[in-house]
Amino acid sequence: MDIQRESMEYDVVIVGAGPAGLATSIKLKQINPDLNVCILEKGSEVGAHILSGNVFETRALDELIPNWKEKNAPIKTKVKKEKFLFLSKKNSLSWPTWLLPNVQKNHKNYIISLANLCRWLSTQAEDLGVEIFPGFAASNIIYDDEKKIVGVQTGDMGIDKDGNHKDSFEPGLNIFAKVTVLSEGCRGHLGKEVISKFKLNENKSPQQYGIGFKEIWEIPEDQHDEGMVMHTAGWPLDNSTYGGSFCYHAEKNQVYIGYVIGLDYQNPYLSPYDEFQRFKTHPVISKIFKNGKRISYGARALIEGGLQSLPTMHMPGALIIGCDAGTLNMPKIKGSHTAMKSGMIAAETINDFITKKTPLSEYENRFKKSWVYNELYKARNVKPSFQWSLIPAIIFTGIDQIFFRGYLPFTLKHAHADHETLMPANKAQQIEYPKYDGELTFDKTSSVYLTGTNHESNQPVHLRLKNPDLPINYTLKEYDEPAQRYCPAGVYEVDRTDQSNPKFVINAQNCIHCKTCDIKEPSQNITWVTPEGSGGPNYSNM
Repeated sequence: MDIQRESMEYDVVIVGAGPAGLATSIKLKQINPDLNVCILEKGSEVGAHILSGNVFETRALDELIPNWKEKNAPIKTKVKKEKFLFLSKKNSLSWPTWLLPNVQKNHKNYIISLANLCRWLSTQAEDLGVEIFPGFAASNIIYDDEKKIVGVQTGDMGIDKDGNHKDSFEPGLNIFAKVTVLSEGCRGHLGKEVISKFKLNENKSPQQYGIGFKEIWEIPEDQHDEGMVMHTAGWPLDNSTYGGSFCYHAEKNQVYIGYVIGLDYQNPYLSPYDEFQRFKTHPVISKIFKNGKRISYGARALIEGGLQSLPTMHMPGALIIGCDAGTLNMPKIKGSHTAMKSGMIAAETINDFITKKTPLSEYENRFKKSWVYNELYKARNVKPSFQWSLIPAIIFTGIDQIFFRGYLPFTLKHAHADHETLMPANKAQQIEYPKYDGELTFDKTSSVYLTGTNHESNQPVHLRLKNPDLPINYTLKEYDEPAQRYCPAGVYEVDRTDQSNPKFVINAQNCIHCKTCDIKEPSQNITWVTPEGSGGPNYSNM
């Protein structure tokens, strides 16, 4: 039956209160205070779903809010020292920082909580008159009869797991706007829809992703070195698997420890979560956390394809920006400043579209004239070089970044989409991971507990299978069902209680919205959609 929905109208509706969306809204109101702007945020509050390393480059913020220091932005801990280590199983080799490419140096940057920065940015936006609605997930795009985007619909509330309306049912709202901005972060489900619908990735390299893990630890003061930034490459991954770690000494005796693994890995028995836990047992890493306490955990996919995978970012009635499009600078391991700048360019384009009737396609021209495009251009060849394995990629990156400053006269292509790279299980070597000790390494259940994840239990499963039979009939037989291992939250299991009739189990309530399954599933059989509003993790300081 047709559901009667209330509607609201704005000049601009922005989907996602991350760095890109918030920067867009602030810049819009700075340029034209008369514009009506709203932001829809699926998290229970701004920052609840934000997770990042994060060493922050202030370049975009310097342009957007030049007096951010006077406004008490939560950007306090300046990078003071840097290390880069190559790890073997028991030993480490320190790479001289003066030999690092400039793109990997951080001496002017800050160690921050991106979630807290977004909370601060939201107050700056609200002070300018932006309306922000946390707990309201944009679940659908609204098209007019000419297939132009005219707004979004928020998710219905109060639907049970069988699709029936509960007594608490509330229909979602139709939010109409002259321009819709998609800034959902990596692998946004609406972004995925419009990229396909409008063929925005036509003639582009396949997009590339990684899965990033992060824990926050409190450690003894005599082991803490505030302002220290350390990255590693090598063990526990083999030379053919892209990945590496970060270890940032933040304020208040806290350390941000994390690991990123490229989702183009080949072995279906590889468990990114367990590689991260194993990494912490390396002697040079474990000593940092002796007598420490883990207080936070999270995981999120990163978009790493770079310039050659960047889709067309405009379409009728809408723009797609930030990590929803893919503006992260992979060799810098940074995407916040580029996401913010993409939003600021979007704001300028949107204002001219509304006030001067300039087409939204002008966004591409502005983007190509900006410093963010130049950054991505110079970084474009780093990620695809890792298809040659670690050592050749490092040598090539040194030549590309140090000697040619990123201006080599060619552009490498990405060979495959991430879901195409798994080898069959019968050709792969099984990996035995050590047992968790509960002090340095932890199981997924205790880790998910730290995320504060919560979903209404009686609601439709938001991880949808296009073919419910495929996991057992094909993926289990061909790849030993890798969803059991690539998910960092224990969402997927194979129940073998009846050995002759295994069952694929989806524990959707565990989902921390990382989007890995949507990306890595080899048949693209899993589609992530928005759960009921405010569901998911509740990150506090990530």
